Amino acid sequence: MLKNHPKGLLVAFFANMGERFGFYTMMAILVLFLQAKYGLSAEKAGGIYSWFYFSIYALALVGGILADSTRKYKTVILFGIIIMFGGYLLMAIPGMTLTFTIIGLFTIAFGNGLFKGNLQAVVGQMYDNPQYSKMRDTAFMIFYMGINVGAFFAPFAATAMRNWWLKTNGFAHDGSLPALCHRYLEGNLADTTTFSQLAANVSLNGQSADLTSFANTYLEVFSKGYNYAFGIAAGAMVISMLVYIFFGKLLPNKEKKVTEVSEKVDFQPLPLIFAIIAMGIVAYGLHFIKQVGWAAGFAFGLFAAFVTWIMLSSTKEERARVVSLILVFVVVVFFWMSFHQNGLTLTLFARDYTVKQVDAFTNLFFTLPSILAVIGSIAGLVLLVQKSSSARNRVIGGILFAAAIVFSYYRVSGAETLNSISPEIFQSFNPLFIVALTFPVMGAFAWMNKKGIEPSTPKKIGIGMIIASVGFIIVLIASLNLSSPKLLAGSPVPDAERVMPYWLISSYLILTIAELFLSPMGLSFVSKVAPSRFQGLMQGGWLLATAVGNKLLFVGTLLWDKVELWQLWAVFIVCCILSAAFIFSVMRRLENATK
Repeated sequence: MLKNHPKGLLVAFFANMGERFGFYTMMAILVLFLQAKYGLSAEKAGGIYSWFYFSIYALALVGGILADSTRKYKTVILFGIIIMFGGYLLMAIPGMTLTFTIIGLFTIAFGNGLFKGNLQAVVGQMYDNPQYSKMRDTAFMIFYMGINVGAFFAPFAATAMRNWWLKTNGFAHDGSLPALCHRYLEGNLADTTTFSQLAANVSLNGQSADLTSFANTYLEVFSKGYNYAFGIAAGAMVISMLVYIFFGKLLPNKEKKVTEVSEKVDFQPLPLIFAIIAMGIVAYGLHFIKQVGWAAGFAFGLFAAFVTWIMLSSTKEERARVVSLILVFVVVVFFWMSFHQNGLTLTLFARDYTVKQVDAFTNLFFTLPSILAVIGSIAGLVLLVQKSSSARNRVIGGILFAAAIVFSYYRVSGAETLNSISPEIFQSFNPLFIVALTFPVMGAFAWMNKKGIEPSTPKKIGIGMIIASVGFIIVLIASLNLSSPKLLAGSPVPDAERVMPYWLISSYLILTIAELFLSPMGLSFVSKVAPSRFQGLMQGGWLLATAVGNKLLFVGTLLWDKVELWQLWAVFIVCCILSAAFIFSVMRRLENATK
């Protein structure tokens, strides 16, 4: 896999894997933690969630400017890791106020802004060397896979910690209960029959006769389990930090190689003034639109300021490339607005509309040992039947396949008829599919390349948008006969209306394929097209576009209890299709920029 690639790619792979473990722990549980701990509505929790995600990517622009100005990419990355570690430690402290939690989230976002875009820029710098330049797309797919190895384990770790703490305190998990506990304590639960029954079901040591005492205790234990999960994320950051400190010397040192004045970012005052004016105009104009307000207005205003500044700062020779990048950034906004619903409305769908218990076979995909066995059986089968496998690898594959099948059978035969599942686990399917599909997709691209029919990088991005729309069509079909949250008015979804988890799993599978076509290809496109003196800044621009899309995540929770579920998913389908149409309309310009 890493043959003929520079050794620094492996360092970036593992440094990013530890950081992504922490990040995807946050992605899996943040909105659930905010609702369980503070009793927030979906709209308010979604607002904080979208601000956090906006900040993570928008602050990458700050990190890019800082690194491009000082040329100390590796130093900026190290400070980012340290700051993120401090933010996760803050989140791990139980009993903190919402204000304190938001401070912790901003600390993580600031550290991530220093880290993420600049590490991507350093990976791109390795492949500026003509010796490696032809392997740039492949390198970013391998790098992207490292992101998702850590992301796969994160939801299992977070869920295991939360469930362990609940069990230690005499409780079982039920995702419907925190909302009912808050409603009861606020005096908004007229009929306590369902609440009392669920309380009895989760009380392992016998239900307390006092529902008020139960509600307070369950909420405290439930949310504290999430705090400890944030502590695991802090531990992952330590691993990322150690890898980077001890092996960072294998990464390129840009500050030693670039000394020409022409290669430095020139912060002229006039472009900055025009950028600030553009930001103010856009933000002020958008705040008049109902339900958009200053929040999204600020996000789009910041993006307008970036576009204005970078256009005015670039030379005539650089401008064609800069314009091409900006056009791709526009598409990125709407992809991530749709895709990152996986941590928001799709997580709410997993909690509220997916069955709480599954049969023994389906449970294989919701416990870590079992799903690792499933992965092992597939890996063993591939080694066994692959034509290029040596005799030794075929033997290893056969043993691995047989052992995994036996272990899976043991798990299925020993499981209960019905087994409880946690909604957070659905967040593991996207990174699992990323890791599993990276090699097949790379192989498909390599085969098409040999045949001379491989799509250009911009075409891959456009195809990814079309595929993403299909992912939302699947969950739309699953939602056609379900009662919308507005009709339920806070009551739990009846078990008869809950759907099997395969609907969401299938949706995540399709969305993952779309992500492989768009995200690593987009990173490669930026590193390939960005003018040399704007490398870190344009990676920051990619992340700023992602930030604007993440700020628009609130659209999902805004509509969550106001429209039918199928109408909600239709919004994202339309966004993906229109974005695909746009990128194909400017395809010639984008392809010319890569030459």
